[in-house]
Amino acid sequence: MSDSGDKTEEATPKRKQEAREKGQVARSTDLNGAVVLLVGTLVLGATFPRIWADMQEGMRNGLLLTAHADDVVRPEGVAGLGAATAQQVFSILAPLAVGVVIAAVVVNLAQVGMKPSPKALIPDFKKLDPIKGAKNVFGMNSIVEGVKSLAKMLVVGGVVAAVLLPRIDEVAALTGISPAQFANELGRNAMTIARNAAVVYLVIGAFDVGWQRHRHRKQMKMSLSDVRREFRQQELPSEVKQQQRQRAAESSRNRMMAAIPQADVVVTNPTHFAVALAYDPEKSAPTVVAKGQDLIALRIRAIAREHDVQIVENKPLARALHRQVEVGHAIPEELFQAVAEVLAFVYRVDRRRRARLA
Repeated sequence: MSDSGDKTEEATPKRKQEAREKGQVARSTDLNGAVVLLVGTLVLGATFPRIWADMQEGMRNGLLLTAHADDVVRPEGVAGLGAATAQQVFSILAPLAVGVVIAAVVVNLAQVGMKPSPKALIPDFKKLDPIKGAKNVFGMNSIVEGVKSLAKMLVVGGVVAAVLLPRIDEVAALTGISPAQFANELGRNAMTIARNAAVVYLVIGAFDVGWQRHRHRKQMKMSLSDVRREFRQQELPSEVKQQQRQRAAESSRNRMMAAIPQADVVVTNPTHFAVALAYDPEKSAPTVVAKGQDLIALRIRAIAREHDVQIVENKPLARALHRQVEVGHAIPEELFQAVAEVLAFVYRVDRRRRARLA
């Protein structure tokens, strides 16, 4: 694996295609929400007179039906009332629902294209890693998301103030008008607020599109060695690639096993995982020199016993080291404390053993 600092090359077409198949694309949910809100507001504004008339007609029909109690309590009366209500609700909501769905589909297609990604539907439990989640919470992306959230709140508050403050006297005078006039005025103000907020929200969404594309492009970058390796892999037949992978894995495993005698401790699960750690005072942190699970873990423990390397059982630490740290890499900062406690225990045991031998 290459360090993130070495990833200076733009992603190759193959890398982009693999990411797309996994559902890793640059997409702004803010732009989706802004377009849906704007289209919904426009559709609702265009159909509101008919909706208001249908609601009044439905209320009148309902009152007329309930005026004849004997007819309503009959099964056919209840069914008729329910059918009429359902038909009215459908006629009111259908244009809004169709407009919103079409807007959502169009804006998603405009961002990512018509290329479904079945692999994106497969659950990825690596996304539940609490350590990576903490990094996301305190990373640059969380700062941008926080700024966007603050901007949204300011937009809503600013739009409400811009619409209502110039008309404060008119709003105060609404207390003396009829219910129908009050509902009409309230609906008109609400539509104005929603429409203005949607327009400003659309600007935020446009900004977010640029940020998401920049972030995605940065995440997709590759190191020069990754680009060269991919180029070599594309030129070779699949049989040769398989043999190369097998030889590389075997060579890596042999080097890993040869490094176990120089380890300071082997942390185990105790049976499923084993991770060998070595600490050099000249380096900033202990390094993972070998790791494996099941049969490889068994072999690591056997070599450790042959060379008197201490074996310590620590299930959470063994799992965390195996999952997060590659062979040859230093342990991350969040595991310093746990590894330091294990190494301190090993050094104490080693001193006591030497004292008894002396």
